[in-house]
Amino acid sequence: MLRYILQRLVLSIPVFLGVVTIVFLVVRVIPGDPAVAALGDYASKEAVEALRQQMGLNEPLPLQYVHFLGNLVRGDLGKSMITASPIRHEIGHALPYTLELTLLAIIIGTILGIPIGVYTAIRRNRMADYIGRVLSLTGLSVPAFYLGILLILLLAIYIQWLPAVGGGGMDDLRENVSHLILPALTLGLVMTASVARLARSAMLNVLRQDYVRTARAKGLKERVVYLRHALRSALIPIVSVTGIWAVSLIGDSVTVEVVFARPGLGKMMVGAILQRDYTALQSIMVVYTGFVVAINLLIDLIYGWVDPRIRH
Repeated sequence: MLRYILQRLVLSIPVFLGVVTIVFLVVRVIPGDPAVAALGDYASKEAVEALRQQMGLNEPLPLQYVHFLGNLVRGDLGKSMITASPIRHEIGHALPYTLELTLLAIIIGTILGIPIGVYTAIRRNRMADYIGRVLSLTGLSVPAFYLGILLILLLAIYIQWLPAVGGGGMDDLRENVSHLILPALTLGLVMTASVARLARSAMLNVLRQDYVRTARAKGLKERVVYLRHALRSALIPIVSVTGIWAVSLIGDSVTVEVVFARPGLGKMMVGAILQRDYTALQSIMVVYTGFVVAINLLIDLIYGWVDPRIRH
């Protein structure tokens, strides 16, 4: 297992480097001059040229790339073109809000999605199966931002159980959790619908296999057949879709953070785009890239744990 973990870690490095390179190039082909965006359209040519020189934009692109990688290795994400403050500090403030939102949404989607999918597969073509299929299809059809608005109307305005907007303070656990529930529930329910549908399909395929019939013929209890024999074999596609949705939730968190006015990376990225803060946008995208690579690495490791054949 240790060798498998080291192999996946080594393979993650070129993936991260390749995506970071794409981010570097994409930011530089965006229409508009970053120096003009920072100083305004009425800035003098001398001021624009001086800022370009200061930002290193006059250097050849390969040299800019080398400087970019060097700063990234040192943990230097540069300074904001708008506030002139280190972007690392701004990301450090926003990152915990995005992390807790994404992690709790994944937990909700997994804890609810897998049992619902397994139960509906066991109760195939019965009332529970019909209800589960309709609810999962509805969940897949509703965009995350729209579901968030509906939850705000229901739980924050009509019933007034939870706060509608804001992120709460990290130093106050109760306030932080109360502001976290609605956005995490929004993303978690969307993920639940997808995980439940795939878990149901995977379980139905496994329940038709010969070794499941053999387990029943041996006189094992149905609970043992479902959990020990069928569910373990069905976990590979379930883990796959969970990993895909974990990556998707990072993107969906952008719109959800805007809807709920949470001070996370998503809201920060939208602000960087609107203000044309190219340095901040590049840094935020690099952080998101790290998230995606880390999640894919974790999914690969879970594959090896669920199915020992993959490790070999």
